[in-house]
Amino acid sequence: MKPELKIRQNYPFLFPIQTRWADNDMYGHVNNVTYYSYFDTAANALLIQHAGFNLQSTPIIGLVVDSACSFLSELSYPEIIEVGVGISKIGNSSLRYDLAIFKQGQNMAAAQGHFVHVFVDRPTRKSTSIPEDMRDALTHFMVINSVE
Repeated sequence: MKPELKIRQNYPFLFPIQTRWADNDMYGHVNNVTYYSYFDTAANALLIQHAGFNLQSTPIIGLVVDSACSFLSELSYPEIIEVGVGISKIGNSSLRYDLAIFKQGQNMAAAQGHFVHVFVDRPTRKSTSIPEDMRDALTHFMVINSVE
């Protein structure tokens, strides 16, 4: 079953990334596992830039517990891509991100997917509620998402 194709306008946060030489595999295109790295980088950039998240000192951390990606067209080095990020669900201790990768200047996604962060206490790794200030900041990035 093909997913509903996403367009750039579906995403309130776009994060540019330069593909790297090492991203390409022996077939000459970006290896599928690297797409997840792009997703992770962009979602964390949203947290850092807009929710005051500090990777070294914040008392909570987000662990990825679920992820998926549909690959729609090839990416390769050298390209500048933009990763679209929206939040489709804010739970007590979790966020579900809706993500897509766009080639520069293109409106249709080259890949799209999701992942879920569960926030835990840094030292104990026990699930913890998302702080209200972080929750408030992230509500600005909510998107309506159909089921994938």
